[in-house]
Amino acid sequence: MSAMQMPGFYAWGLATVVLLFLMWAVMMVAMMLPSAVPMIQSFLSVNEGRRNSSRPFVPVGIFVLGYIVAWTAFSAAATLAQWGLHKAALLSPMMVATSPIVSGGLLLVAGIFQWTPLKRACLTNCRSPLSFLMGEWREGATGAFTMGLRHGAYCVGCCWALMALLFVVGVMNLLWIAIIAIFVMAEKVLPGGPILGRIAGVALAIAGIGIIAKFW
Repeated sequence: MSAMQMPGFYAWGLATVVLLFLMWAVMMVAMMLPSAVPMIQSFLSVNEGRRNSSRPFVPVGIFVLGYIVAWTAFSAAATLAQWGLHKAALLSPMMVATSPIVSGGLLLVAGIFQWTPLKRACLTNCRSPLSFLMGEWREGATGAFTMGLRHGAYCVGCCWALMALLFVVGVMNLLWIAIIAIFVMAEKVLPGGPILGRIAGVALAIAGIGIIAKFW
């Protein structure tokens, strides 16, 4: 990641876009795959039961591949967003938004999103591995990939706004990357995860309003 620091507001070439996409893809997988461990373990348990009863089973790697593809698609969108901010001169060489309106707006949107039905629905699917598998189970390698892709889509739907906050705290800031990854894990795994998410939503919205108000 240290090699991706931008020395100035130069025009991006294809090589820069590809490298940034790879950076986002690796970063998203590193941040999000740990939070998918309960789902992967549930998939392994169901698969083991099917194998013991002489029913078809599929290697878990195919399921994980579908999950990774979903976050890779998000990485492409994040790269395009970063390209747009760069072209508008709204991004520092350390990949931090330089506009209080952009930073405050992202915080406000992330805070509000924490309270939306879409967030609640996606988080519920992420927090209920067995329910997801029972309702979404499909046979064969294609089915396993589809299940991984659908779970990944729920995960993206749950966490995209939190990932967008990297433009506020710094795409290169490893401390905040770790903090966001830990928060995502807690929201998905802890018994009080949904409540924690709503509390964080209020804090994010207040912070966003404060930044915007200070600018005006």
